[in-house]
Amino acid sequence: MAIAETAYAKINLALHVRNRREDGYHELETLFAFVDAGDVLTARSAAQDSVRVLGEFSGGLDNPFDNLVAKALGKLPRAEGLAVTLEKNLPVAAGLGGGSADAGAVFRMVRERYGLPEDWHARAAALGADVPACVESRTCIGRGTGTELEAVDDSLAGTPVLLVNPRVPLATGPVFAHWDGTDRGALPQGDALTIALEGRNDLEIPAISLCPQIAGVLAALRGTSPVLARMSGSGATCFALFDSDAVRDEAAARIAAEHSGWWQLKGSLR
Repeated sequence: MAIAETAYAKINLALHVRNRREDGYHELETLFAFVDAGDVLTARSAAQDSVRVLGEFSGGLDNPFDNLVAKALGKLPRAEGLAVTLEKNLPVAAGLGGGSADAGAVFRMVRERYGLPEDWHARAAALGADVPACVESRTCIGRGTGTELEAVDDSLAGTPVLLVNPRVPLATGPVFAHWDGTDRGALPQGDALTIALEGRNDLEIPAISLCPQIAGVLAALRGTSPVLARMSGSGATCFALFDSDAVRDEAAARIAAEHSGWWQLKGSLR
């Protein structure tokens, strides 16, 4: 019997970079949220693990057996293998945690069929800073490198959201390297809406310096009267939150008409 899971797109409603560590990583505080759409994974029992990748952005994965789906399978002991098909709907190197979301979906599939080891969080963190949050794919605060998770009063569940990407891949490492090292302060206190509105993304300026198209995406989104428009993660995807599906859909149609080459995804926050 097949198992199916959505790898929900991750967005950072706020991302405060606090310090550059000696080990090359950064201390940060972020508000994770997840859209109710993304990549799709299906899995069947098999003699050994395997991964097959298809979909619009499958070409962005140079070696499907070296992606985070395969690595997640390798982290989770089971009595049998899983043959996984990954439908890659999210752009790669886009600030959406696509690979991390895929790994999180693998953890959920294994949990459903076999259960997870007690140290699953450490195993997830070893795959990437976003992976532990992507396992549950619910709004939460991440600290440290993003792996130390805290619950938050989620006032944003169900909020209509639009994701837009200029179809320019942007690697995370160079964006962090261009951060100016200035600590601009901690995440605000309050519920998810308050933190999002009063927060910021400290990687927005360095990302725009590397990918100027981000500024155009943000301008287009901010011209549609959203509740909030901001870049996600290290870019280049940006998001906008709206008061209603109708306003979001109107914004999506307008941006599609004016920028037909851009990728976009409509959904709601989980």
